Amino acid sequence: QVQLVESGGRLVQAGGSLSLSCTAPGFTLEHYTVGWFRQAPAKEREAVSCHSENDGNTYYADSVKGRFTISRDNIKNTVFQQMKNLKPEDTAVYYCATAEFFTPVPGLYDNWGQGTQVTVSS
Repeated sequence: QVQLVESGGRLVQAGGSLSLSCTAPGFTLEHYTVGWFRQAPAKEREAVSCHSENDGNTYYADSVKGRFTISRDNIKNTVFQQMKNLKPEDTAVYYCATAEFFTPVPGLYDNWGQGTQVTVSS
């Protein structure tokens, strides 16, 4: 079973920046679409960003466009999400996941990590 591992979440003040990482020991992320999702308390899980290495397609939720950037380091088998100008409404557990094809739909992703908590204080 594929296990993705997220890291980098922490408490940060509004306006601050964070970089999240997603790794997958024994599993090559380069061959898959990788997405970042988040889930806040009492809210549904939503797509934040996703990227397909095969065709270069990238998706960002409207709420994070211009503030978040998804990137990869295929040598390190790691996918990053750089987040800047963070807002309290960005507070959530952030997950990375993989899919066979490019899509922002959480239900179409196969492998998920355990999540990392991002808390943005006002």
